[in-house]
Amino acid sequence: MSETDGLASAYVSDAERDAEATVRPRRLAEFIAQDRVRDQLDLLLQGAMRRGSPPDHILLSGPPGLGKTSLANIVAAELGAGIRVTSGPAIERSGDLAAILTSLAEGDVFFIDEIHRIARPAEELLYSAMEDFRVDVVVGKGPGATAIPLDVEPFTLVGATTRSGLLTGPMRDRFGFVAHLDFYAPADLETLLHRSARILGVPITPEGATEIASRSRGTPRIANRLLRRVRDYAEVRADGVVDLATARAALIVYDVDALGLDRLDRAVLTALVDSFRGGPVGLSTLAVAVGEQPDTVEEVCEPFLVRAGLLARTPRGRVATEGAWRHLGRTPPNGTFGMDGPAVPDLFSLETDQP
Repeated sequence: MSETDGLASAYVSDAERDAEATVRPRRLAEFIAQDRVRDQLDLLLQGAMRRGSPPDHILLSGPPGLGKTSLANIVAAELGAGIRVTSGPAIERSGDLAAILTSLAEGDVFFIDEIHRIARPAEELLYSAMEDFRVDVVVGKGPGATAIPLDVEPFTLVGATTRSGLLTGPMRDRFGFVAHLDFYAPADLETLLHRSARILGVPITPEGATEIASRSRGTPRIANRLLRRVRDYAEVRADGVVDLATARAALIVYDVDALGLDRLDRAVLTALVDSFRGGPVGLSTLAVAVGEQPDTVEEVCEPFLVRAGLLARTPRGRVATEGAWRHLGRTPPNGTFGMDGPAVPDLFSLETDQP
């Protein structure tokens, strides 16, 4: 699965990280919205600095694109500390993790993105490092193996996860501060877009910012990505100003509709409505119908479609709601949508897909 297909995807590619970094907030005061998390984090950091000790370990959870990586960098900046960055899938062996931990300086911030995907041996090594600032490195094999204890300088672990339910209980319990980031309100995205436009040197009108914000799925990463694409359109085909007309024309070119749906989102809804009479239909069958992998449909498309009230996940399969029919310009059938008719079987499993 490519996690970056489409402008409306909340995932980020390696090539996009540099562009994203230019508009990323550097300090807590610059971080827009998430007021409760920001205030709680400020108290945590201020208290730690007054005591002269590293703050408790921090777990940030929430959908992609809401600012978890930004907050990790902000924590390091507020503390005046260094930061080491890695990701859960990159830590395959406990030895790799031990090498990073023993190289940390006192007070450093260690950021692990997608921490729920860390290998189990490395996770167990992390337990003692988080609690006792010590790791045991095993040298040798079999009866002659010896565990060598190594001290680790006091540090703060910042973990980020998009699927907090996959974290083990022992791992979650070792975080002293747990925060969940929510989707942004349109007004907050407008404020963010005006800030990003100033940094990028893009003239933008309030109406242009409102239009882009309304199609950004409540996600800052998508809002900034759409702003950059609308900027391209404004510079090439207009007068360089991102106003209402320019924003609408640009987003038509990039296949992002009024609700923020992109080509793949609409393909999923169209297949449900036109090919399967609104469902229910199995995930694998639906994925084949739109020419994508099942995990792409499930992880990239479905979260927003469900949140927007356009798709429902039922025990019998995926169902198009009345809103989906109307958004596609179709006349919805009478009765309960997708519930009365027979389920469309999944072509690739013996059981209907579970939600």
